[in-house]
Amino acid sequence: MRRDLRWLKLWLAVGWLLIATVIYLSLTPQPIEISVEEGDKIGHTLAYFSMMIWFAQLYQRSLHGLWALGFIGLGAALEFVQGWSGFRNFEYLDMAADTAGVTAGWLLGGTAMAYVLTHMERRIPD
Repeated sequence: MRRDLRWLKLWLAVGWLLIATVIYLSLTPQPIEISVEEGDKIGHTLAYFSMMIWFAQLYQRSLHGLWALGFIGLGAALEFVQGWSGFRNFEYLDMAADTAGVTAGWLLGGTAMAYVLTHMERRIPD
């Protein structure tokens, strides 16, 4: 865990709220509609990218792979639950979109994007 963040507990809470939101939106009978062709794939990619890049900012690079595997597993598990729900559909392409988002977040987590919160905290006075 990154100890240089002053507001680490807040950032962790925001991250876990993001995960809870993705779980809720994945299991609700009334999902958000994105009115473009295959818009749900865009939503999947952005959601899983957001989770991965967020947690990449909170944990050292050596743990990013574990987070990536966890988020890919979460996406697959939620897809199976959707298939069993009776009101949502199981789609392999959704899992692929989740994985694409996680992969992009993992790759960018090794760049300056992993320090956005650090830079933001520096601009906020004590």
